Amino acid sequence: MNELMLHLGPWFIILLAMALFLLPQMARILREYERGVIFRWGKLKGARGPGLIFLIPFIDRMVRMDLRVITIDVPRQEVMTRDNVPATVDAVLYFRVVDPQAAVVKVENFLKASSMIAQTTLRSVLGQSELDELLSHRETINLKLQEIIDRQTEPWGIKVTSVEVRDVVLPDSMKRAMAKQAEAERERRAKIVNAEGEFQAAAKMVEAAAMIAEQPIALQLRFLQTMVEISSEHNTTSFIPLPSELFRPFIQKG
Repeated sequence: MNELMLHLGPWFIILLAMALFLLPQMARILREYERGVIFRWGKLKGARGPGLIFLIPFIDRMVRMDLRVITIDVPRQEVMTRDNVPATVDAVLYFRVVDPQAAVVKVENFLKASSMIAQTTLRSVLGQSELDELLSHRETINLKLQEIIDRQTEPWGIKVTSVEVRDVVLPDSMKRAMAKQAEAERERRAKIVNAEGEFQAAAKMVEAAAMIAEQPIALQLRFLQTMVEISSEHNTTSFIPLPSELFRPFIQKG
């Protein structure tokens, strides 16, 4: 028995070493958000996971894919808007893999490809938009970017969830021009408000004059109210009120 163990000892060590070497090649553990795309002799066998999966050593090859949402910063792009205004714009792209097999087989590097598509689409869409749309209707531009990019990446098994235009940088000359335009707009609105106020005040004065013409006693009441307002202040001026009826015969005679 001892001699048998002595003869099997080296083989046992060799078999144990081979098992320890092959076991990591045979068994893989995939998390809930991961899938493994399996190739056997170079042919696609499908996607597996999550959990424990077994492979044939040296025959099967697995590509691990992450199904979580991926964020890519789209580099700054020099664009020219439709109204010929130069601007520097950058964006953020959010997407995830919905078909692991297509993301591996139909595109070499889906991260790089998605980033390049986002850059070209950003320049194209913003080049067709005016500056006012870019500054005040950014949500509409974001939805348009998402629709176009998602349509182009769909064959790769990529779903674009959101595109956000992050920053818009304008030349200093354009900033000064926009500031002057905003100031002129504020002045225009102020003049309109003042004109409307004067118009309303004139309309009220016309109504008051018509009322006084119909009721002369209203003028006397206004005169007495003015006297009360003047006498309430500290001054040295004296007023002697005279009834307007005293001057009525002279006015009628004249």
